[in-house]
Amino acid sequence: MKVSFPRMGNSYLAFRWLMDALNIECIVPPEPNYQTLDLGVRYSPEFACIPFKVLMGTYFQVAEQGADVIITSGGCGPCRAGYYWVMHQRLLQENGYKTRVIGFEEPQNNYLDFFHKLNFIRKIGGVSIPHFWRSLKTGWQKVIALDDLEILSFQTRPYEVKRGDTGRALQEALDLLDQANDLNQVEKARRAGLQLLRDVPRDETRNPLKIGIIGEIYVLLEPAINHNMQKMLGEMGVIAERSIYLSSYARENILTEGEQDVRAAARPYLNEPCIGGHGTNSIGETVLYAKHGYDGVIQLAPFSCIPEIVARSILPRVSAEHDIPVLTFFLDEQTSKAGVETRLEAFIDLMDRRRAVRQGGRGADLLKLPTHRDLPPLVPELVVAAKT
Repeated sequence: MKVSFPRMGNSYLAFRWLMDALNIECIVPPEPNYQTLDLGVRYSPEFACIPFKVLMGTYFQVAEQGADVIITSGGCGPCRAGYYWVMHQRLLQENGYKTRVIGFEEPQNNYLDFFHKLNFIRKIGGVSIPHFWRSLKTGWQKVIALDDLEILSFQTRPYEVKRGDTGRALQEALDLLDQANDLNQVEKARRAGLQLLRDVPRDETRNPLKIGIIGEIYVLLEPAINHNMQKMLGEMGVIAERSIYLSSYARENILTEGEQDVRAAARPYLNEPCIGGHGTNSIGETVLYAKHGYDGVIQLAPFSCIPEIVARSILPRVSAEHDIPVLTFFLDEQTSKAGVETRLEAFIDLMDRRRAVRQGGRGADLLKLPTHRDLPPLVPELVVAAKT
């Protein structure tokens, strides 16, 4: 029996290793490309969001390669993501594929169902229960290590002396981690990979801007959807800190009831524990980024995503009260890399001018920067609150 899964950044390295460790034949999904999106758009409802379409295209691709089972996640609350795997299953069947989609919901919603599905996966490979849990633990540590390497790479890239050194060091670190087969090897590979990134020649005289990136989890984690925005910002000389990584999300939303600080920060603006997706997080994380001295925030949202639309309607007030610029990207299949890059350059230029005015140095004689009330209504995505 062949098993596959969604592609979300570099996490496929850990999932592929886990399938191999469980003696399960694995079909690694290709990086989302034009063909993936074309398939997804062709067979998905017109107003489905971009994550639904990309996943649909991915599932058609792995089903065509012979995948018998696709393992994915579910969802809860008002967000439509909880129904995605059910709809994906139906669309696959309607188009003649017998591939089974298994959606893992948050265990606290139904522990029996969660562990029943885990046991089904174990039986595919025919491994013992102790071996299964050891493999899960090692796979989980790989996910954590992958995120640690990514985080350090994004912190290093704006300082690199020679463009591309960080990317090459990261790839070497990922290769080391990919070869690790137990907890001890994973930890050694993680440390060696982090050291490779620390050894990248840096120009410490630079004072890069810091931007927080918030929004829906899939468009944040999959570079193919957001046009590798975090790397793009790093190459523009900006430290871009993503609010969600797979390991932190799983730890704080599945394994524990975490993110209390985020929810507390959002409460004055949205006194609702869950509006679905990551809408509440987008508000709370913007507040926290402002308090931690970030220069700006970028919201990434799938077009038609209701939770992020709700958050977007509240962010102008958050921006004004906490004096932090916010730029929103609604992403769909029409979003181009050139358009993303142009808007990022303008946003960075605005923050550079803003910093110069605040510090009373270069650019202090520029015109007063606009507030959110001064912006024209034809540019609703850019909300800026500047106290000068």
